[in-house]
Parts: sequence; structure tokens; C-alpha cells
Amino acid sequence: MKVLVPVKRAVDYNVKVRIKADQSGIDLANVKMSMNPFDEIAVEEAVRLKEKGKAEEVLVVSIGPKEAAETLRTALAMGADRALLILTGEAVEPLAVAKLLKGVCLEEQPGLVIAGKQAIDKDAGQAGQMLAALMGWAQGTFAHALDVEGDAAIVEREVDGGLQRLQLRLPAVITTDLRLNEPRYASLPNMMKARKKLVAEKTPADYGVDVRPRLKTISVKEPPRRAGGIKVGSVAELIDKLHEARVL
Repeated sequence: MKVLVPVKRAVDYNVKVRIKADQSGIDLANVKMSMNPFDEIAVEEAVRLKEKGKAEEVLVVSIGPKEAAETLRTALAMGADRALLILTGEAVEPLAVAKLLKGVCLEEQPGLVIAGKQAIDKDAGQAGQMLAALMGWAQGTFAHALDVEGDAAIVEREVDGGLQRLQLRLPAVITTDLRLNEPRYASLPNMMKARKKLVAEKTPADYGVDVRPRLKTISVKEPPRRAGGIKVGSVAELIDKLHEARVL
């Protein structure tokens, strides 16, 4: 079985982002970029399936500028077998991402797609679900446990009131939660080997997908600063304060 893992180049999670002076977006000048953490978990899970003998090949795909090849090389160093970069200078929206991934799925015929549940830069959390809908495949979102048994994927996920266990007929789309696993560090020797591996390149035109944005960003602003908290001496005082704040 082939496993396809989409990975996104995003602002490193340790970086405090800055808003551009004209409020047109995030200032990315000289900002450290790395693999979206949820995608890193997806790569780790795919590699573990391969190590268990339940997957034969792990293909990682990224959509973005030339620099996204470095993100793919990180995935190769973690244990992925092949990498594909779909080159574009546009800020690709979730539906366009899903359509491009559909093109890759039709071409590569993976048995399983494992994707991060969301990217930490946009927090849309839509591409995985859209891909499942476009392909007509089963989906298991926010997975915190995953196994493959025969032609089915067993997914466990948290829901309101407890845990939900799903059995999905393959092929299927799984999106990963933080608790699914702890990604391994790519060793320096593996990073050096990954630098010599081929990263195949394609463009959105190869899949017949128009990636021009349909949405227009009016302005980007920082959220208002939170007011300082107070300590109360009793439950009764807490309730009074909540009434004063008009939240009860």
C-alpha cells in the first residue's frame, strides 16, 4: 500500500509572527520556516506504518514555492521514500489544495492519505475533508490512534463525551491530531542523504487546476490584548463578578 502525505511549509511554531505595516498580511522577511507540526505527525505515522510492514511506500507532496523543497527533504530524512513539489507562487486556498491533491491521488493511486488536521498559519482545517469529498473516500478526522487491518483503517478520535472508534474502508483520508505520535528527529546523516534525493516537480497546470485566490484579505490585525485577571475569595464572589461581566 502506498501512503500519501501532504506537507506544508509554514512559519516555525517558535516564531512570534509580525503583521506588515500596511496590514496586508504577515511579514515573512527573514522568518524561520519549517514543516507544519501536524504534517510532521502525519509523516511520522506513515513511516511507522511502513516500518510495521503495513505500507510499502511513503510519498510526500508539498504545494508552494521552490523553498518548499527543503520541507520535503526533511520528510525524506524522516523516512519518506519519494517527494513531489507542485510549484506555485500563489497563496493556495484549501479547495485548490484539495483539487491538486486529487490530481496526485488519481495519478499515484495511494491506499491511504494521512494529512495534518490543520496548518498553523491559516488554521482552516479544510483540505483533508475536501479531498475526501472530491475523491468519494471515507475520512477519519482528528485521529489520535490509527492502525491498518487488511483493507480497513481503524481510527480512534476524541469527540464530545468520549472516544469514537471508526473502521474505514480503504482508500481513505485521515487527518492527524497532536496526540497521534511524537515525530522523530531527522538525524544529520539522514539529512545529508535526503539532500541527494530527487524532488520531482510539477505545476498546477499539470493537473488542470486554477489556483488563483477566490478570497481577498481586507486587512490583518493582531488580536486585542487580554485584560489582566483577578483573584476572588469565594464562589459567591466569583458568581457576582460573572454577573458584572454579563457572562451569566
